[in-house]
Amino acid sequence: MVAAVLDRPTLVLNRNWQPVGVATVARVLVKVWNESARIVDPADYQLYSWDDWTRLAPEDGEPTIRTTRHAFRVPEVIVLSHYDRIPKRTVAFSRRNVFKRDRYSCQYCGRRPGSEELTIDHVLPRAQGGTSTWENCVLACVDCNARKANRTPEQAHMRLRKKPARPNWKPVYAAYGVTVDSWTKFISEAYWNVQLDE
Repeated sequence: MVAAVLDRPTLVLNRNWQPVGVATVARVLVKVWNESARIVDPADYQLYSWDDWTRLAPEDGEPTIRTTRHAFRVPEVIVLSHYDRIPKRTVAFSRRNVFKRDRYSCQYCGRRPGSEELTIDHVLPRAQGGTSTWENCVLACVDCNARKANRTPEQAHMRLRKKPARPNWKPVYAAYGVTVDSWTKFISEAYWNVQLDE
Protein backbone atom coordinates (compact mmCIF):
# COMPACT_ATOMS: atom_id res chain seq x y z
CA MET A 1 0.00 0.00 0.00
CA VAL A 2 2.80 2.44 0.89
CA ALA A 3 4.59 1.66 -2.39
CA ALA A 4 1.38 2.34 -4.35
CA VAL A 5 1.00 5.76 -2.71
CA LEU A 6 4.65 6.64 -3.31
CA ASP A 7 4.29 5.71 -6.99
CA ARG A 8 1.33 8.05 -7.56
CA PRO A 9 1.93 10.89 -10.05
CA THR A 10 2.57 14.47 -8.94
CA LEU A 11 2.44 17.42 -11.33
CA VAL A 12 5.70 19.38 -11.46
CA LEU A 13 5.63 23.11 -12.20
CA ASN A 14 8.67 25.27 -12.89
CA ARG A 15 9.21 28.35 -10.76
CA ASN A 16 7.04 30.32 -13.22
CA TRP A 17 4.20 27.84 -12.52
CA GLN A 18 4.30 26.27 -15.98
CA PRO A 19 3.84 22.48 -16.13
CA VAL A 20 7.13 20.76 -16.95
CA GLY A 21 6.36 17.13 -16.17
CA VAL A 22 5.13 14.51 -13.79
CA ALA A 23 7.11 12.66 -11.11
CA THR A 24 6.31 10.06 -8.48
CA VAL A 25 5.33 11.13 -4.98
CA ALA A 26 8.53 9.51 -3.69
CA ARG A 27 10.66 11.64 -5.99
CA VAL A 28 8.90 14.92 -5.24
CA LEU A 29 9.09 14.34 -1.49
CA VAL A 30 12.88 14.15 -1.82
CA LYS A 31 12.84 17.48 -3.71
CA VAL A 32 10.70 19.09 -1.01
CA TRP A 33 12.90 17.65 1.76
CA ASN A 34 15.99 19.06 -0.01
CA GLU A 35 14.24 22.44 -0.37
CA SER A 36 14.48 22.38 -4.18
CA ALA A 37 10.67 22.43 -4.41
CA ARG A 38 7.60 23.38 -2.42
CA ILE A 39 4.25 21.66 -2.31
CA VAL A 40 1.31 23.58 -3.77
CA ASP A 41 -2.08 23.21 -2.13
CA PRO A 42 -4.43 23.21 -5.15
CA ALA A 43 -7.31 24.48 -3.02
CA ASP A 44 -5.74 27.87 -2.23
CA TYR A 45 -2.37 27.83 -4.08
CA GLN A 46 -0.50 28.15 -0.78
CA LEU A 47 3.10 26.88 -0.79
CA TYR A 48 4.39 24.51 1.86
CA SER A 49 7.86 23.47 2.96
CA TRP A 50 8.51 19.95 4.27
CA ASP A 51 7.95 20.95 7.90
CA ASP A 52 4.76 22.87 7.11
CA TRP A 53 3.32 20.05 4.97
CA THR A 54 3.98 17.29 7.49
CA ARG A 55 2.08 19.26 10.15
CA LEU A 56 -1.12 19.33 8.07
CA ALA A 57 -3.62 16.67 9.12
CA PRO A 58 -4.99 14.57 6.24
CA GLU A 59 -8.72 14.61 5.68
CA ASP A 60 -10.81 11.43 5.79
CA GLY A 61 -10.54 9.36 2.62
CA GLU A 62 -7.61 11.41 1.32
CA PRO A 63 -4.51 9.51 0.12
CA THR A 64 -2.11 9.52 3.06
CA ILE A 65 1.50 8.70 3.74
CA ARG A 66 2.07 7.18 7.16
CA THR A 67 5.38 7.06 8.98
CA THR A 68 6.14 6.08 12.57
CA ARG A 69 5.76 9.73 13.63
CA HIS A 70 3.43 11.32 11.10
CA ALA A 71 0.51 10.86 8.78
CA PHE A 72 0.47 13.48 6.03
CA ARG A 73 -1.27 14.26 2.78
CA VAL A 74 -0.01 13.02 -0.58
CA PRO A 75 1.15 16.03 -2.63
CA GLU A 76 -0.57 16.44 -6.00
CA VAL A 77 1.38 19.47 -7.28
CA ILE A 78 4.83 20.91 -6.58
CA VAL A 79 6.61 24.00 -7.81
CA LEU A 80 10.38 23.92 -8.32
CA SER A 81 12.46 26.59 -6.61
CA HIS A 82 15.11 27.13 -9.28
CA TYR A 83 13.94 25.65 -12.58
CA ASP A 84 12.51 28.12 -15.06
CA ARG A 85 13.43 26.59 -18.43
CA ILE A 86 10.75 25.17 -20.70
CA PRO A 87 11.50 21.52 -21.40
CA LYS A 88 12.45 20.30 -24.85
CA ARG A 89 9.20 19.80 -26.74
CA THR A 90 9.70 16.38 -28.27
CA VAL A 91 8.45 12.98 -27.22
CA ALA A 92 11.16 10.33 -27.05
CA PHE A 93 10.70 7.42 -29.44
CA SER A 94 10.07 4.34 -27.31
CA ARG A 95 7.91 1.24 -27.32
CA ARG A 96 5.75 2.63 -24.50
CA ASN A 97 5.23 5.94 -26.30
CA VAL A 98 4.26 4.20 -29.56
CA PHE A 99 1.60 2.32 -27.57
CA LYS A 100 0.32 5.62 -26.18
CA ARG A 101 0.37 7.37 -29.55
CA ASP A 102 -1.57 4.54 -31.22
CA ARG A 103 -3.92 4.22 -28.23
CA TYR A 104 -3.23 0.50 -27.79
CA SER A 105 -4.96 -0.36 -31.07
CA CYS A 106 -3.86 -2.12 -34.24
CA GLN A 107 -3.25 0.45 -36.96
CA TYR A 108 -4.39 -1.99 -39.65
CA CYS A 109 -7.61 -3.56 -38.35
CA GLY A 110 -8.40 -1.19 -35.48
CA ARG A 111 -8.75 -3.91 -32.84
CA ARG A 112 -7.62 -3.41 -29.23
CA PRO A 113 -6.65 -6.92 -28.20
CA GLY A 114 -4.50 -5.95 -25.18
CA SER A 115 -0.84 -5.02 -25.02
CA GLU A 116 0.37 -8.62 -24.94
CA GLU A 117 -1.24 -9.20 -28.37
CA LEU A 118 0.21 -6.05 -29.96
CA THR A 119 3.57 -5.69 -31.70
CA ILE A 120 5.56 -2.86 -33.20
CA ASP A 121 5.38 -3.08 -37.00
CA HIS A 122 7.81 -1.34 -39.33
CA VAL A 123 5.72 0.12 -42.17
CA LEU A 124 8.73 -0.13 -44.47
CA PRO A 125 10.18 -3.43 -43.18
CA ARG A 126 13.71 -3.49 -41.84
CA ALA A 127 14.46 -6.13 -44.48
CA GLN A 128 13.77 -3.40 -47.08
CA GLY A 129 15.78 -0.71 -45.27
CA GLY A 130 13.13 0.57 -42.85
CA THR A 131 14.24 2.17 -39.59
CA SER A 132 12.77 2.44 -36.10
CA THR A 133 11.31 5.96 -36.16
CA TRP A 134 8.00 7.64 -35.33
CA GLU A 135 7.22 7.88 -39.04
CA ASN A 136 7.90 4.19 -39.77
CA CYS A 137 6.55 2.30 -36.73
CA VAL A 138 2.96 1.49 -35.80
CA LEU A 139 1.15 -0.93 -33.53
CA ALA A 140 -0.15 -4.07 -35.18
CA CYS A 141 -1.98 -7.01 -33.69
CA VAL A 142 -0.21 -10.35 -33.98
CA ASP A 143 -2.52 -11.49 -36.81
CA CYS A 144 -2.05 -8.34 -38.93
CA ASN A 145 1.70 -8.33 -38.34
CA ALA A 146 1.95 -11.96 -39.46
CA ARG A 147 -0.21 -11.25 -42.52
CA LYS A 148 1.88 -8.22 -43.53
CA ALA A 149 5.19 -10.03 -42.86
CA ASN A 150 8.22 -8.42 -44.56
CA ARG A 151 6.16 -6.38 -47.00
CA THR A 152 4.96 -2.80 -47.15
CA PRO A 153 1.24 -2.21 -46.54
CA GLU A 154 0.80 -1.69 -50.31
CA GLN A 155 2.57 -4.94 -51.13
CA ALA A 156 0.42 -6.79 -48.56
CA HIS A 157 -2.79 -5.03 -49.74
CA MET A 158 -3.34 -3.66 -46.23
CA ARG A 159 -4.33 -0.10 -45.43
CA LEU A 160 -3.02 1.92 -42.50
CA ARG A 161 -5.75 3.63 -40.49
CA LYS A 162 -3.60 6.76 -40.23
CA LYS A 163 -0.15 7.80 -41.30
CA PRO A 164 2.37 7.42 -38.47
CA ALA A 165 3.95 10.67 -37.27
CA ARG A 166 5.87 12.09 -34.35
CA PRO A 167 3.28 13.02 -31.70
CA ASN A 168 2.88 16.50 -30.31
CA TRP A 169 4.52 17.04 -26.94
CA LYS A 170 2.49 17.57 -23.79
CA PRO A 171 4.00 18.03 -20.34
CA VAL A 172 1.93 15.27 -18.78
CA TYR A 173 2.56 12.70 -21.50
CA ALA A 174 4.47 10.47 -19.11
CA ALA A 175 1.72 10.59 -16.53
CA TYR A 176 1.33 6.91 -15.77
CA GLY A 177 -2.13 6.81 -17.31
CA VAL A 178 -3.54 8.58 -14.24
CA THR A 179 -5.11 12.02 -14.03
CA VAL A 180 -5.62 14.07 -10.90
CA ASP A 181 -8.61 16.43 -10.79
CA SER A 182 -6.68 19.28 -9.14
CA TRP A 183 -4.30 19.45 -12.12
CA THR A 184 -7.01 21.19 -14.17
CA LYS A 185 -6.16 24.36 -12.23
CA PHE A 186 -2.62 24.29 -13.63
CA ILE A 187 -2.97 22.66 -17.04
CA SER A 188 -5.07 23.96 -19.90
CA GLU A 189 -7.75 21.69 -21.37
CA ALA A 190 -5.52 21.00 -24.40
CA TYR A 191 -2.99 19.27 -22.13
CA TRP A 192 -5.43 17.51 -19.82
CA ASN A 193 -5.64 14.19 -21.68
CA VAL A 194 -2.51 12.16 -20.92
CA GLN A 195 -2.60 10.62 -24.38
CA LEU A 196 -1.28 12.69 -27.22
CA ASP A 197 -3.23 14.24 -30.04
CA GLU A 198 -2.05 13.22 -33.48
